[in-house]
Amino acid sequence: MTDLEKMRANALAKIDAAERWFKTALFGAVLFEGLFTAGIVWFIDWRDPLHLLIACCTGVIYMPIVLGLVALGAHVNRCTLRVLARLDDVPRENPPG
Repeated sequence: MTDLEKMRANALAKIDAAERWFKTALFGAVLFEGLFTAGIVWFIDWRDPLHLLIACCTGVIYMPIVLGLVALGAHVNRCTLRVLARLDDVPRENPPG
């Protein structure tokens, strides 16, 4: 195994580990936010205009943040795929012999 192949294998192993941690953190965040949102929906007084205003403002604040994070994730994924594509274009060294 050449140095370049070792670097590729090491990079792919690190990418896999980072993806596992990301999925764990994402699941935890979705679970926490889901419970938080369910609590808001459960305890809100739907006849109180102030409660409705606060609920609408919460949605208006959270939506751009969530969409921005989704766009950022898509951008990082695209950049990572471009780097991996360039690594595939690097010619492999012929082993001596």
